[in-house]
Amino acid sequence: MSLPIRNVAIIAHVDHGKTTLVDALLKQSGVFREGEEIPDCVMDSNTLERERGITILSKNTAVRYKDILINIVDTPGHADFGGEVERVLGMVDGCILIVDANEGPMPQTRFVLKKALEKGLRPIVVVNKIDRPRANPDTAVDKVFDLFVELGADDDQCDFNTLYASGLDGYAKEELEAEGINMEPLFEAIIHHVPPPAGDVEKPLQLQVTTLDYSEYLGRIVIGRIHNGTIKAGQQAALYKDDGSIVKTKVSKLLGFEGLARVELKEASAGNLVAVAGFADANIGETITCPDDPQALPLIAVDEPTLQMTFSINDSPFAGQEGKFVTSRQLRDRLWRELETNVALRVEETDTAEKFLVSGRGELHLGILIETMRREGYEFQVSQPQVIYREVSGQPCEPFEYLVLDVPEASVGSCIERLGQRKGTMQDMQTATNGRTQLEFVIPARGLIGFRGEFLRLTRGEGIMNHSFLEYRPLSGDVETRYNGVMVAFEEGTSTFYALKNAEDRGVFFITPGTKVYKGMIVGEHNRPQDLDLNVCKTKQLTNHRAATGDELVQLQSPVDMSLERALEYIGSDELVEVTPESIRLRKLSKKLAKR
Repeated sequence: MSLPIRNVAIIAHVDHGKTTLVDALLKQSGVFREGEEIPDCVMDSNTLERERGITILSKNTAVRYKDILINIVDTPGHADFGGEVERVLGMVDGCILIVDANEGPMPQTRFVLKKALEKGLRPIVVVNKIDRPRANPDTAVDKVFDLFVELGADDDQCDFNTLYASGLDGYAKEELEAEGINMEPLFEAIIHHVPPPAGDVEKPLQLQVTTLDYSEYLGRIVIGRIHNGTIKAGQQAALYKDDGSIVKTKVSKLLGFEGLARVELKEASAGNLVAVAGFADANIGETITCPDDPQALPLIAVDEPTLQMTFSINDSPFAGQEGKFVTSRQLRDRLWRELETNVALRVEETDTAEKFLVSGRGELHLGILIETMRREGYEFQVSQPQVIYREVSGQPCEPFEYLVLDVPEASVGSCIERLGQRKGTMQDMQTATNGRTQLEFVIPARGLIGFRGEFLRLTRGEGIMNHSFLEYRPLSGDVETRYNGVMVAFEEGTSTFYALKNAEDRGVFFITPGTKVYKGMIVGEHNRPQDLDLNVCKTKQLTNHRAATGDELVQLQSPVDMSLERALEYIGSDELVEVTPESIRLRKLSKKLAKR
């Protein structure tokens, strides 16, 4: 007898409408009461997710349709958060692949879809945003089929079910010419094309931990899927640790998912997704099992990090002025605490107590960690991101990325030239009828460090750039990523309009008049290859004479706004980013100015 449960993951590239489509499913399933205020992007509950419009942490919700409980797992669309993807795909039996009707499958789609196909999941393809003016659903479906073949999908997976939808308008339909009414066709597709969960209720309990949460009342909460057996509130259970040890404990609370809320359960059996309290020492990948017959499930395999940087305590002249947590012990404790939930992260101690080597999937992965810590009140500094080299078959290799650019026709030549200098190899070029061109490259990961800001300048802010990890390949030689030097303040003080105006022809500034600076702080980009020491605190000498230009309005050029991601991409090997709850500053590595 099949269980009245369906466990399904939603896969999509960034900004292809995944979260909006989930909103429509929730609204039409009766989760919200009549008259209740319904928020947008309800699954993106994290503050950073709402600000950036992306999914960072995987989350799950549940809806009921015709007495069948549908557990929906929302996965991140960015390859940098692949650690989230890999662990939650083990919780589901099927997946919904959402692609934009205009863009088709994109690099991040490729990454997550490959993981899903490797696990044997059979996707339901939803072509979203068909109400857009330039939508081309048929071409999008053809591209999806080509991608399935390229990723090695079997015949059954290639024979996918296709729906056409508009998450914003809240409808899905099986035929493109049919009228869209509601999301019922998608609910029906889930019921008929996603198999019920496998698992034997009679076998000993096996529940794999895939996500960790925390409650002030219950302590650590583990979330996962029951693969076999039954779990009851208050029962004795055992935690099978990754080192082979077994810790016996008690299930203090058992929770299930219903809409956006967690509901208390007395019992749950194989196939269910549940949250369990009482396992204070549990880590991701470990198994909650029967104490009389403990049996562990295989640990979750996660791809290794490709990028690393050094986190260290802030030793600038402004150290300790803005942060709440500033010591090496506090920094160490916070990084080790992050390891409990962030399975794709690695932290190593160095030969000094003030520095830690942190490795992750990419700049965005590490950037989100830095931004989160900064908002929590931590003050520290980080070095330039460096790729992690590996030895494959006795040969030194480096990570390569698959890069897709969508650029105006006028910018094609300059983008190809600049990526060629960064050791990029063009794989394909397609020109659309709207005057834009799609370029595909394979490029070393270190060739992409610092390219985003340059790309925005080359395309005047009109370009779209996406990339994902491809594979490790032999070293590609030297890659030059920055051509200009920096302007460095050589004394401590407050920058003045007069000094910045006089040096305006030397380059572009990152600061405004009135900014406090110190010796060694980077204040702008020089328009020549070498660094320039600059006095930005110089004031105008006052006299009795009135200047002839005294009544003229003098304006400064707009400074470059150095966001955290831009700063991480920009800095060189002899530079650091100083991160505090209030400021992002760039500085030279040592207090004495480093000369190139």
